Amino acid sequence: MGFFNIGCKVENHKDGKSAVVPKLAVRKACSMFTWIDAHVLEKLGIERRKKDIQIRMANGAIIIRSVGYAVLRVDKAETTDEVVFAEPGDLLLLGCRALEGLNLRVDSRAKKLVAAGPVIAA
Repeated sequence: MGFFNIGCKVENHKDGKSAVVPKLAVRKACSMFTWIDAHVLEKLGIERRKKDIQIRMANGAIIIRSVGYAVLRVDKAETTDEVVFAEPGDLLLLGCRALEGLNLRVDSRAKKLVAAGPVIAA
């Protein structure tokens, strides 16, 4: 099915420091977490709140990474989510939980994100 890339603004929720990540992969069948370059997160002062998290990759391998909290903005949509401190060689991508929080969905044909519609309540 492939994937496409989007830009995303990442912000430290404590002090508002932010950076634009120009290229995050988006897939319809995506990772739970959003993966951002560790250097970017560290430069913004985002803390590693959950350390040594085991993550199972699509190929079955289990890797260890740290996770922190960040505000994510795509166009006018905004959410707070857990972000993985990605290491060299890791794919930088926008995760499913972030997409849900942003209330966006993947339009595979148009290769873009579109509004997901009304939020479902109990």
